[in-house]
Amino acid sequence: MRKFTEEELTQEKVVLLLKAALMAPSSKRSNPWQFVVVDDKETLKQLAHCKEQASQFIADAALAVVVMADPLVSDVWIEDASIASIYLQLQAEDLGLGSCWVQIRERMASSDVSSEEYVRQMLGIPLPLQILSIIAIGHKGMERKPFNEEYLQWEKIHLNQYGEK
Repeated sequence: MRKFTEEELTQEKVVLLLKAALMAPSSKRSNPWQFVVVDDKETLKQLAHCKEQASQFIADAALAVVVMADPLVSDVWIEDASIASIYLQLQAEDLGLGSCWVQIRERMASSDVSSEEYVRQMLGIPLPLQILSIIAIGHKGMERKPFNEEYLQWEKIHLNQYGEK
């Protein structure tokens, strides 16, 4: 969902979203993730410039959750932070909210500044934390058609082994 209404989130919904993130599984229960929760409109507008493209809608979100993790705590921090990001999105959907993953890791804010460095400087995020994503959340500003199951790629499912022996 890249289009949001102007309606704010209730404190109850925000708490439920953050509980979901904090309950996300992680390797060896290391919980290497941390989150910066942004609801300030001016900060959301600035965050919307974290990438050269495909991040402007953050400005219209009610909430943006910056998902990061400490690679010194877990060697699979990317996977752990990814799971936490998806838990946020699943909880948002369960609450009837829309969300969109904004990839930060390995992306650029401009030709000479990485998205990660842009967000790090903007929000005062220290090393060694590494930023994976921003999850933009808000009330849905449009309706999306459900996924058409006719287009499921069943040929990508393999039973017991890949291909034939």
